[in-house]
Amino acid sequence: MNLSFTWPWLLLSLVAVPVILAYLRLVRTQRRRRAELAALGLVAPPVRRAVVAPLLLLTGVALSLAAMARPVATVPEPRREGTVILVVDVSSSMGAADVSPSRLDVAKQIATQVVAAQGPEIRVGVVAFGDASVLVQQPTTDHTLVLAAVNRLKAGGATAIGSGVLTALSAIAGSPIQLAATPADTQIGWYGGTAVVVLSDGEQTGGPDVADLADLASTAGVHVSAVGIGTTAGTTIKAGGFQVATALDEAPLRTLAQTTGGTYVAASDAQALAGIGGSVKLSWAARAVPHEVTSLVVAAAAVLVLAGAGWSIVRTGRVI
Repeated sequence: MNLSFTWPWLLLSLVAVPVILAYLRLVRTQRRRRAELAALGLVAPPVRRAVVAPLLLLTGVALSLAAMARPVATVPEPRREGTVILVVDVSSSMGAADVSPSRLDVAKQIATQVVAAQGPEIRVGVVAFGDASVLVQQPTTDHTLVLAAVNRLKAGGATAIGSGVLTALSAIAGSPIQLAATPADTQIGWYGGTAVVVLSDGEQTGGPDVADLADLASTAGVHVSAVGIGTTAGTTIKAGGFQVATALDEAPLRTLAQTTGGTYVAASDAQALAGIGGSVKLSWAARAVPHEVTSLVVAAAAVLVLAGAGWSIVRTGRVI
């Protein structure tokens, strides 16, 4: 638990504490002198524990002064949460029209369905990949921002599925993940309650090996589900002044799903797509939440002051 103050400058009022200490020292001196006189039979013996009441009273005063600075305690609180990263293929082949109106438009529609299936406690992020990948929306519980990021996507470039998955894992981890020579040597933690949904036609043309990224995601406990967009019969697109054939390649997408315990479905299977949206498993996590504890400090101060006053009345018949 961390403690901070909303108005820390009011802690200057604690300069009164040295006065408290000086008073306690004076009380001890008086008691010692009274004991010396009592030994000579000149006065009554001193009351034992006479310092308790002043100590309680003045500690209560010190807490009251500290309470004016409005202390805030940061306390870890358990909560149920989950994270979904949408990894959307925006390569040139996603502009193909073998599915209507285009592969990318279908991917956007499916992404919207996946977001709509998430509860308010689920954070959703968006990664776009072509020949490279970029996190276009940090994971957030504001799903309107996610949908806006999806709607801005445009097709262009080559296809690097592995790069998209790596960026998604980095977003989940909260820092860039550097690939080692083998997945087993790559430093990554465990991230239960997270899922990656890849929306692609599967036509890998470069980037990290998909099988290696599937092994890495599996090591991190991240389930990768994949949606194949397009048809196996394929079509042609115009790229660089040439007509280029393109078709759905399910193999890399199936590899991602099978290795990580996720699911592969074709975009044409509406019933299976509903299961993709609900694939995230919530997990318990501890999040630091600030709470102002001024009332608790004031209550403790009041208890000490009342206890000190009560003790003094019982022992001496007066408050101080």
